[in-house]
Amino acid sequence: MEPRAAIGEYNEAEEHFTLYTTSQNPHVARLVLSAFYNIAPEHKLRVVAPDVGGGFGSKIFIYPEEMVALWASKKVGRPVKWTGDRSEAFLTDAHGRDHLTNAELALDANNKITGLRVKTHANLGAYMSLFSSSVPTYLYATLLSGQYNIPNIFAEVISVYTNTTPVDAYRGAGRPEASFVVERLLETAARQLKVDPAELRRKNFITQFPHQTPVIMAYDIGDFGASLDAAMKAIDYTGFPGRKAKAKSEGKLRGIGISCYIEACGIAPSKAVGSLGAGVGLWESAEVRVNPVGTIEILTGSHSHGQGHETTFAQLVAGRLGIPISQVQIVHGDTDKVQFGMGTYGSRSAAVGMSAIFKAMEKVEAKAKKIAAHQLEASEDDIVIENGEFKVTGTDKSIALPMVALAAYTAHNLPDGMEPGLKEGAFYDPTNFTFPAGAYICEVEVDPGTGKTTIIDFVAADDFGQLINPMIVEGQVHGGLAQGIGQALLEGAVYDSSGQLLTASFMDYAMPRADDLPSFKLNHTTTLCPGNPLGVKGCGEAGAIGSTPAIINAITDAIGSEKLEMPATPDRVWHAIHG
Repeated sequence: MEPRAAIGEYNEAEEHFTLYTTSQNPHVARLVLSAFYNIAPEHKLRVVAPDVGGGFGSKIFIYPEEMVALWASKKVGRPVKWTGDRSEAFLTDAHGRDHLTNAELALDANNKITGLRVKTHANLGAYMSLFSSSVPTYLYATLLSGQYNIPNIFAEVISVYTNTTPVDAYRGAGRPEASFVVERLLETAARQLKVDPAELRRKNFITQFPHQTPVIMAYDIGDFGASLDAAMKAIDYTGFPGRKAKAKSEGKLRGIGISCYIEACGIAPSKAVGSLGAGVGLWESAEVRVNPVGTIEILTGSHSHGQGHETTFAQLVAGRLGIPISQVQIVHGDTDKVQFGMGTYGSRSAAVGMSAIFKAMEKVEAKAKKIAAHQLEASEDDIVIENGEFKVTGTDKSIALPMVALAAYTAHNLPDGMEPGLKEGAFYDPTNFTFPAGAYICEVEVDPGTGKTTIIDFVAADDFGQLINPMIVEGQVHGGLAQGIGQALLEGAVYDSSGQLLTASFMDYAMPRADDLPSFKLNHTTTLCPGNPLGVKGCGEAGAIGSTPAIINAITDAIGSEKLEMPATPDRVWHAIHG
């Protein structure tokens, strides 16, 4: 949402660099700048990522301007600031998704899917970017099973260098492309077979878990039918024919489209990405510091650039101890303050970052219970934590958290052999991805005279596992839906025949505005993720993954033609209608 910026500062006395930058993962930025670009040894380089103003993937990467700012600061002996303008951002920030795909779906006489064959040409742009080779392969081809029991899948991805801006991770990163291919195929198949699209999907849903797909991923849990039922009920699916007929009488074309998406979040485990040649693991770190007066600092390797970690992470800690959320401070984004962490992308903050906090909290609570039991002359097994107090079960004996913390730091009366202090750290490396899934249904009206598409209704039914903060989840889904709908209807990087970017400002690049979007109806079904202690799955990318095929399926249903490329601008829709 904001262009990239950086400040480089060199301290000659300490031979130390500080980089303030708009990064989603400051520790990884420091590692890359030190190990691969030889800016300075890691202990002589500090990276701080303050309020960033949105990331969406494009702020994961190391860009040249950051290195130049550091180099120049040493050269001139004073801090050097660089801020990109909007056109520079369009020209240099990594672009997202540029695929040309041919796909075939095979079904038997009972409309059960027997096979899927996909051939994709994926544009990498002019240069190899950080994740550019893995996004159209490991994060795309591995999700081509969708929510369906497909026994045979063949996927071929041919990556191509072109003269465009490098193409890399953008909200969803590979999973929206996979979902689009699978859901457009299912919708097209239903129309050719003259069966209801919802029922064709339901007939082919995976219903037994865990489920090993033919393309690496092993889904741990889900209830795809429940999400579809919730979405169909919310949009009054059975009443659509009546609404379509009414629209026709008014000279409008009405269509409805379904998208049943699945995604892989919390990219893991480290061994898996290591086998692909990744230079880092995908665990996360956390440290819980209980201060002598009972206030708590949570140091997390996850980075917040608009996701609300400062609220959600604090909620987790405050809820476990029964204390006000104001007693908890979240510290992130500074390599001098926080131990090495992996940052934020791939909807990993809750499933991986919060799980690390959870594990550190367990250690803190265990030590605090020992101290409380010693102070209260009770058995450690009888200590429970309620409303900020450590209580002895079945008695009125208790000691408040600040007194336990003070006892830990004064160390006057601790159990024999116990170290002073109340601070614990943890690392969490997931054993598997998490698999959020859901069903989106979109109803549109198309004006045949102008090709303009109006979204009449949009329903989302998601399964994100345990919801920590439903309001933040709602905001994440709303934002993702806006980006997915923008991709379907408006957005696209356009180059001329000589490679000149024609959409290098918001005068030319069509971003969705508020009046382009409907009021979304959100629903939630829940299956708890068995792969992490919180049962969470991740919600940050879902809206951008599931919404795009729902929109295109609805428009093609309305106009009676499958020949429609994205973005489905009024011009393209008009030509699709009139042939």
